[in-house]
Amino acid sequence: MATKLTVPISEDEIRALRVGDQVLLSGVIFTGRDTAHKYMIDNFVKGTCPASEKEFYELLKKELHGSAIYHCGPVVKKHDNGKYEFVAAGPTTSIREEPYQADVIGHFGVRAVIGKGGMRDKTLKGCAEHGAVYLHAIGGAAPLIAESVKEVVDVYKLDFGVPEAFWKIRVEDFPCVVTMDSHGESLHVKVLAESEKKLKELLAG
Repeated sequence: MATKLTVPISEDEIRALRVGDQVLLSGVIFTGRDTAHKYMIDNFVKGTCPASEKEFYELLKKELHGSAIYHCGPVVKKHDNGKYEFVAAGPTTSIREEPYQADVIGHFGVRAVIGKGGMRDKTLKGCAEHGAVYLHAIGGAAPLIAESVKEVVDVYKLDFGVPEAFWKIRVEDFPCVVTMDSHGESLHVKVLAESEKKLKELLAG
């Protein structure tokens, strides 16, 4: 049975999750890919926030706390009334954010990261330290996932390009699986280790 999580998510709710648990996520979350993560690190986490970016920084500090970042480059339709709609919202490969993710989680109080392919030791350590999880979304099901996006609330840094912008979205029963938890467990590490073991056996044979 899936665990229902609603933003803002508490640390206790995250600590109760274990790898393999199914999750249905609801609430307001943000998309963020390579450009967005580098921007947050350079301007907010490790750099001095420029005066021109202070308002956006305060918004992220408030709204990412207890929320989730979705590694997604959506296909977006803009309607005549100016409203946006996600046509496809499949996950993108998360490993590109490995250099940044743990620092972003710690600085902004992010409780969940959503993507595909998993992440590595730095992010896993950050999840354990700060009380966060990695949620694996269903690759190849972009239109299906888009049905979970009930509203595009806003968009920031659209000058980064549609896939790289910060899209603020409201999701309802977004389906995910915990593949990295806050207790140091990672299904991705286990799968990699088993694959390497099998490869050595095949090569030896």
